[in-house]
Amino acid sequence: MADQSGSSFWRRPVTRLGWWAAGLAIAYMVMFVINSAVFMQLTTDAWWQRNLLPFYGIFMLLCGLAGGVVGLIALIRKLERSWLVWLALLPAASVLFLLLGEFLVPH
Repeated sequence: MADQSGSSFWRRPVTRLGWWAAGLAIAYMVMFVINSAVFMQLTTDAWWQRNLLPFYGIFMLLCGLAGGVVGLIALIRKLERSWLVWLALLPAASVLFLLLGEFLVPH
């Protein structure tokens, strides 16, 4: 575990689950930026957009959700306290908020 002489919040993760949570959250954020900056700006309707982009979106959401779940496990079971692991909970919260809005609010 982390050294008790200072705050373990500002340190890097010390467990493997902590690193996985941070990596999955970073992957989600990178994919989200690519989706917003590139794919949402396309005006053409190519075959690959209809066939591949839904899988990209699902994979992006799964990365965010998995990062949050792994981060929550690292926080509870492994007593991880790094800011990167706490930050990994934000993508999972945004994915859950998006999914709840999709299923609970009628269109």
